Amino acid sequence: TLRKPISQSSMADWASKNLNMHTQGIFRRRISISNMLSWNGGSIKKPMLITSNRTIKKEACEMFKLVQSYMGDRQTRMDRNHVALVTVTKCWSMQGLRDELYIQLIRQTTDNMCYRSLAWGWELMAISLAFFSPSPKFQSYLEGYIYRHLDSDENIAQRIKELVDLKNKKITKSRKKRKQNTEDEGLPISTYAKYCYRKLQKVAVTGGKKGLRKPTVEEITHARNAILTPSLFGSSLEEIMLRQQDMYPGNKLPWVQTQLSQQVLALGGEQTEGIFRIPGDIDEVNALKLQVDQWRIPSSLSDPNVPASLLKLWYRELEEPVIPQQFYKECISNYENPDAAVAVVQLLPELNRLVLCYLIHFLQIFAQPSNVGRTKMDVNNLAMVMAPNCLRCQSDDPRVIFENTRKEMSFLRMLIVHLDTSFIKGLV
Repeated sequence: TLRKPISQSSMADWASKNLNMHTQGIFRRRISISNMLSWNGGSIKKPMLITSNRTIKKEACEMFKLVQSYMGDRQTRMDRNHVALVTVTKCWSMQGLRDELYIQLIRQTTDNMCYRSLAWGWELMAISLAFFSPSPKFQSYLEGYIYRHLDSDENIAQRIKELVDLKNKKITKSRKKRKQNTEDEGLPISTYAKYCYRKLQKVAVTGGKKGLRKPTVEEITHARNAILTPSLFGSSLEEIMLRQQDMYPGNKLPWVQTQLSQQVLALGGEQTEGIFRIPGDIDEVNALKLQVDQWRIPSSLSDPNVPASLLKLWYRELEEPVIPQQFYKECISNYENPDAAVAVVQLLPELNRLVLCYLIHFLQIFAQPSNVGRTKMDVNNLAMVMAPNCLRCQSDDPRVIFENTRKEMSFLRMLIVHLDTSFIKGLV
């Protein structure tokens, strides 16, 4: 979990220490912090943030042009998808550019008179958060900025009107043209902000895109679509079931859970050594994740470790774990008592109980002695790799985490050995 958003005064203090103050005019007067953090229609000659890295200094100025191009404030021959791809790839490949991109987006979405440009700036921030997180040093600043926009739609509309009125006192054709673009185009800014806020919390914990394969246009499109259509990964069980109601109205379990589980078995996962312990190729897992989010399972899969890794990821990234937080203490208190452990399962909300029982039923297949001989994954190993995906310790104390990890494993082991999941057969 993230810290409480920092106050406006703390944000100003952070900016005064970390902004690379720009100058203007023949006397090279320093620009104020408020101007440094307000929309700019021109280019910049040096980075927004202090850095000694020459490559970052050069790339930061080029990236500012890309941000302006994506937001429609600078003409370009590239389509917006390609602009986003180039921008995201630069930052994904070069860690030092990530905070620079986020501070540039903060600048270009502050006191921006064009609603369409403003919305596209927030959209680029949302897309970027799908690929990489800010540094821990910048994280609380970005969170504070996003937090201030969670319920800001009326304020933003009023602010744009004030800025336009101010500019219209010095009317020019270019100003008139910009005024015409202030009409609402795009989603409410609060929609982007709420999505970014949740995305920032997740990416700060789980990290961004992993693997060696660079971002693709398909991933950019997927990241944009996720703003309005939540992904099957990182959502709550209730949201997932609601999304699949139209396509699979009779299903009592999440389609993604049953499909990935069946794929592991169809590819011979119960006979594969190290299943769930040996990760699948990360780029293949990423590619499969894109397909699954479009309700598709490709027929070209051959390695059971790929769907197995994605299945673990799905459990791990659920907004709330399969075993909700309010039952956590009961679980680790009954890690040695089979009857009490089984009794906890019966207390869970109906959907959580079904999802957990399906998972345990699935693991019980791998726990059969005939399969353990091949997989080398006995009930202890299965509990070890799966417990962190079902239970989440909220403590920050390393000793508590270490002690509870053992209890979480033992609790899940009790369920694999003792929970009757025979009713799950045939349930989808």
